[in-house]
Amino acid sequence: MPENLAGISDNQSFVTNSKGTFKSKDSRFRNNEKIRRVAAVDIGTNSTHLVIASVDPSLNTFSIEFSEKSSTRLGNRDIETGCLTDSAKNRVIETLKRFKDIAISQKVNEIVLAATSAVRESPNGQEFLNQIKNDLDLEVELVSGSEEARLIYLGVLSGMTFGNLPHFVLDIGGGSTELILADESDARALTSSRLGAVSIQRDFIKKEPISQERLDFLRTFIQGSLEPAVNKILSRIKKGERTVLVSTSGTALALGALASSEEDNLLLGMHGYKFSKEKLDKLVEKLLKMSPEQRRKLSSLSDRRAEIIVPGALILQVAMNMLQVEEVVLSERALREGLVVDWMFRKGLLKDRYSLQGSIRERTVTHQAERFSVNRQRSERVARFALDIYDNTKGILHNDKGIGRSLLWAAAMLYSCGQHINLAAYHKHSWYLIRHGELLGYSHSEHLMVAAIARYHRKSLPKKRHEAWQALEDKEHRKIVSEMALILRMSVALNCRPDPVISCLRFIVRDSEININLIPASNVPNLDLEKWSLSNCFSIVKDLTGANLKVSINNSSF
Repeated sequence: MPENLAGISDNQSFVTNSKGTFKSKDSRFRNNEKIRRVAAVDIGTNSTHLVIASVDPSLNTFSIEFSEKSSTRLGNRDIETGCLTDSAKNRVIETLKRFKDIAISQKVNEIVLAATSAVRESPNGQEFLNQIKNDLDLEVELVSGSEEARLIYLGVLSGMTFGNLPHFVLDIGGGSTELILADESDARALTSSRLGAVSIQRDFIKKEPISQERLDFLRTFIQGSLEPAVNKILSRIKKGERTVLVSTSGTALALGALASSEEDNLLLGMHGYKFSKEKLDKLVEKLLKMSPEQRRKLSSLSDRRAEIIVPGALILQVAMNMLQVEEVVLSERALREGLVVDWMFRKGLLKDRYSLQGSIRERTVTHQAERFSVNRQRSERVARFALDIYDNTKGILHNDKGIGRSLLWAAAMLYSCGQHINLAAYHKHSWYLIRHGELLGYSHSEHLMVAAIARYHRKSLPKKRHEAWQALEDKEHRKIVSEMALILRMSVALNCRPDPVISCLRFIVRDSEININLIPASNVPNLDLEKWSLSNCFSIVKDLTGANLKVSINNSSF
């Protein structure tokens, strides 16, 4: 687990922004000397994006405090010359001017900008970057296809744990598609193909719905365009290696939103969401039958995305066929976040990629604990006792196969984050904060489980009508939450005082009986309060597991 860090002041307060996430109003947190701020701008073919990141060097991590995008459509180039048009350039200039004002108001240390395929493929691309320099005093780096792929890899790596598995990373842009093979320590192959949703729509789709003849041509064209990249990627897969496909970009996220809209669960974000190739195939079939006007009526698509979603979906579909994968997981982090990571490298705030990836779950939980002024010493005691109980009661209190342990730790670290909103019902507010917060390295379903474990560590047990319970994906996830929440409930009961009074726990387990022996810390007169507090869990443990729970102090029976 991460090293102990000082908590934030108890009187810190929070406000919600338009996305429902929470930001600190405490100037002591916002102006902490160790915190650095950087603005990253991605000038893409379809849109221009801004993110402002708060960088914490002590945790080797960052969080996105502000994001905005504008549909600048730079890829709508002159048909005859291929040059960037004056109208498109003006849209970007106006957007960058606004983004610069926002960055200055946010007191960033630096603004980093990158331009991608639309600019690098235009005869007047460099001239446009010179114009930006002259008009706005902003230096824009024109990145190559391989450099764009590298930055995308860094961005995805910052928000998703790779474990020991190699990952395909696919970014479908407006003018290019990047395909990467990477693991947690390095990228094995970086490729970029001149193939994008905007360019295909512009060059090949003149009439919709698309005829079967045109559809066959498009699939063949996409396959031919991707073939060199796919061959390079597949040649670097070792025999017997299992792979995971991650996709990022507006196209992938929009397809994920369409896929999830057909399910019962309402997703608050697409990061970590998975959907199958079978579901994608059905989506593509549905989209192909629709006119642009019909697609614009879909609540999951913006007007601009509705125009280019079909070619983007075809690229993803063909890529999955060529890579022979049956599922894709989405990442909301990509090039913009990669610019932040690259800036951290250049400023000496990161030593290597492994430091970014190695403990991503612990760092993101620690960051959220600091953000919401959690009492770190107390939550770490709760987490330690919870893991002790987990490790010593397998087969009695739980039958978890391993996934629950890390979820239990995260929930134990964050269970009290809602106390600053309402002490009496803080478990409900903790659920809301965790669910709406950013837990990097956790899948979407794991994120929901962490929030639900914190929700059910006190007061009533889960009920079918509860939103937290309904949000869980299936019966197995509800079982994990129920078991881990029971363990967290017991651990919180053992930490009912603000100061540490229990040195350690010892367990005697026989059949369906668990005796927890409390070993007092030095100079602690008695643990009667802790015995009484844990005794309140006896009936719940019996009802849920059939086990008899007992507590003793120095082998003295309760």
